[in-house]
Amino acid sequence: MQLIQHQDSPRYIRLHPDDNVGVVVNEQGVAAGGCFADGLVACEAIPQSHKVNLRDIAAGEPVVRYGTVIGHALQAIAAGSWVRETLLSIPDAPRLDNLPMATAVPPTQAPLEGYSFEGFRNPDGSVGTRNILGVTTTVQCVTGVLEHCIERARRELLPRYPNVDDVVALTHSYGCGVAINAPDAIIPIRTLHNISRNPNFGGQALVIGLGCEKLQAQQLMPGDALTADQDEEAWLFRLQDSAQGFSGMVEQILGMIDTRLAELNRRQRETCPASELVVGMQCGGSDAFSGITANPALGVAADLLVRAGATVLFSENTEVRDGIHLLTPRAATAEVAQALVREMDWYDRYLERGQADRSANTTPGNKKGGLNNIVEKAMGSIAKSGTSAIAGVLAPGEKVRGKGLIYCATPASDFVCGTLQVAAGMNLHIFTTGRGTPYGLSMVPVIKVATRTQLAERWPDLIDVDAGQVTSGRLSLDELGWQIFQLYLEVASGRQRTWAERHRLHNDLTLFNPAPVT
Repeated sequence: MQLIQHQDSPRYIRLHPDDNVGVVVNEQGVAAGGCFADGLVACEAIPQSHKVNLRDIAAGEPVVRYGTVIGHALQAIAAGSWVRETLLSIPDAPRLDNLPMATAVPPTQAPLEGYSFEGFRNPDGSVGTRNILGVTTTVQCVTGVLEHCIERARRELLPRYPNVDDVVALTHSYGCGVAINAPDAIIPIRTLHNISRNPNFGGQALVIGLGCEKLQAQQLMPGDALTADQDEEAWLFRLQDSAQGFSGMVEQILGMIDTRLAELNRRQRETCPASELVVGMQCGGSDAFSGITANPALGVAADLLVRAGATVLFSENTEVRDGIHLLTPRAATAEVAQALVREMDWYDRYLERGQADRSANTTPGNKKGGLNNIVEKAMGSIAKSGTSAIAGVLAPGEKVRGKGLIYCATPASDFVCGTLQVAAGMNLHIFTTGRGTPYGLSMVPVIKVATRTQLAERWPDLIDVDAGQVTSGRLSLDELGWQIFQLYLEVASGRQRTWAERHRLHNDLTLFNPAPVT
């Protein structure tokens, strides 16, 4: 990364020697006539995080950032110009039928030993970073009753159980009015099945249903370890079975919650190796600094986690699609590379059925933050993956089984991606943002990383990490990556709570359901 700067002068960042554009760093942007330290003069006012053209580009020539063609000039662009979205055509996505497969597998780095956190061990061998009672629902119809019960449980029951962090309702919009036997219905069903088994829930099953819904509780709890040797009445309550109206429903549910809380309260934190972490990475409200500061720092921390034997999830199909040719060579095996292609191809066809394509991903906020199109956004997004070999691929809703860097195939929607990573088994979440968002999850601690110091200073009680320290020169990417790695251990141990946890900020679970709604 080349930072052209002087304390009081216009500044830009050039990421790759082949780049013919740079990203303006100055908080107030650069005024017309502003002179950069290398002699480049701005032809017009250029806002912060937007691109300045570093040399004359003729019509039809490529515009290059990250060493990658992010578009072609629709007209001649003079050096010092503001490179706007309207000046670029978007390249075609890389073809999927001629990609290099496991041809440049990164060498295994030296193990990183001696790092640990204080977690909750579960009967299935997984480890939670929090000790939470999650109450699963089979259908949206029960949400109102259950949320009433959860509010009372937090107020009346939870104070009796100091070792339990929270009780949360796993509510969603699925369960009825859907084609329950359609081929793609497996995605929301296995998502709900695996969410109930997230490590932060301690292996305590409790399900609230209505009774007449299409998705029956037995499909979510098919006689496995969560419900083995238990009568159905111990883990399932159907509202339609109540003979005492609303008050009867509430009292029975509160009684079941109380029993489960007592069991969870017996658990204690114990020292666990860092290899038990399952960290989900995501970005939202991205800007042009996402791929310069926050996401590359997450990539450094991801490499450290892999070296420590942990599991790291990166996701977001439409924000990976344009970089797929950079990822399949890194796959640990040809089979992993083929699985990456399988998920990209499935998603291409899913978007085609909706008469959309990957370009629909880029939001007005992304563009205001300097991201011209999905190609540029994708290059910054995959920076989170670091440099390790890609060890495996998960289809939507699947649970992770292995260690290392894993691609968890999800839509890019913050809420859907977060839901699917919870189902995959993450016990810690990190989320980067350039524009800002109060995103959070109730069942997994979420660390929020700002790409710019200005955002961190404006939102000091929402942002946990200021990655803007990289552009100011206060920290290198390696130093910030190590800080994030250490923060993972602190948050996982419960020694530090994230701002989202302190404020109880959380988004709803949002299931990915490509099957028909009836």
